Amino acid sequence: MRVLIVHQNFPGQFRHVAKAWSERPGWQVIGIGRDTAPGMPELEASGRLTLIRYKPHREVGKQQHPYLRRMEDAVLHGQAVARVLLKLKAKGFKPDLILAHPGWGETLNAKDVFPDARLVHFCEWFYNAPATGNGLDPDWQGADLGFDPEFPMSFDDRARVRTWNALHLLNLENCDAGISPTHWQKAQHPKAYLDKITVAHEGIDLDGLGPDPQAWMAMPNGAVLRAGDPVITYVARNLEPYRGFHQFMRALPAIQREHKSCHTVIVGGDDVSYGRAHSSGKTWRQVMLDEVGDRLDPTRTHFLGKLPYAQYKRVMQLSAAHVYLTYPFVLSWSMLEAMATGCVVIGSDTAPVREVIQDGREGRLVGVFDRHQLSRSVTEVLALTGADRERFSAAARDRARGYRCRDFVSTFPAPDAFTSARV
Repeated sequence: MRVLIVHQNFPGQFRHVAKAWSERPGWQVIGIGRDTAPGMPELEASGRLTLIRYKPHREVGKQQHPYLRRMEDAVLHGQAVARVLLKLKAKGFKPDLILAHPGWGETLNAKDVFPDARLVHFCEWFYNAPATGNGLDPDWQGADLGFDPEFPMSFDDRARVRTWNALHLLNLENCDAGISPTHWQKAQHPKAYLDKITVAHEGIDLDGLGPDPQAWMAMPNGAVLRAGDPVITYVARNLEPYRGFHQFMRALPAIQREHKSCHTVIVGGDDVSYGRAHSSGKTWRQVMLDEVGDRLDPTRTHFLGKLPYAQYKRVMQLSAAHVYLTYPFVLSWSMLEAMATGCVVIGSDTAPVREVIQDGREGRLVGVFDRHQLSRSVTEVLALTGADRERFSAAARDRARGYRCRDFVSTFPAPDAFTSARV
């Protein structure tokens, strides 16, 4: 069995499946990623996986129309990967299966080089502006774009989104099958292509995730926090509105007033993963500290930045109340990992979260813009003790076990695994 796994940030969502496939007898696994991709050094050193890196031969032209910048960038990525594929073909390599995240255009020409290979795309997202959609869900009110009234869409924004989807439509047309992490993410795609897409979350690694009553961690100011303390946690790749950071910060002064001994541990960088940077040029962290910082107790508010995975897991084990807020958008691994750790999650009442958390069972759901409800729910969760806390924790861990990475791996027993959509 010969497999190509393509992801500009290899391995990305394919870490677990790449490892599992590379360990199967008789399987040859080749990864393709950008020159900046982290790779999988241990597997590469063992010879079980080969990683080929590429780099587009130039950047997007400065005079390119703004609506077409993403498309030109995708063509440049697809061209660079096509050169890699042609070299592999010249050496006699012929893949049975190509698994790829197509969001950067890398597989635009994959079928031109290997027409007989089974091409499976990771269908993570399809953009929908307000008042659009596929018409399948009567409760559908739009997705991330235009969701936050603080950042309304302009006509220019709407027009730009139309062209962003040109790449995604080509990807849907080119692939033999697709996978989408959640039912809601699948439902964002056009109705004409839904029968191609199977719901299969990429999964989380449950090893090392779970409660630790002995967990402790020193904060930058010297405070030592321990499991069982009233610790509020918030985690995002980057601190920005898409993950509700602005609403969390606005709720925090009221939480600290209500609970005089709680500490808040905030994990995340100052870059922008989604949406836009603030118009002032400041980071969103600084913008929100400018707005509410004078009402916060700095001795109880701890910004840790981006952390190594082991320290990130330790933060989760300290948590007495974990806040996860998001626009209707891609579901974060961190929420599932928090649940697997046994955290009581206060999540936003938005589509991707509702698919995993039932209010009052696996966690609590709050309006993403209702900071009063958020502050009240956090203080109520901090007050949970004994059997009440364990009931939430056990339900969350049980739900998270349904998102094990090995379940994603088992979805791909053969290159013809997808003959029709299975939900």
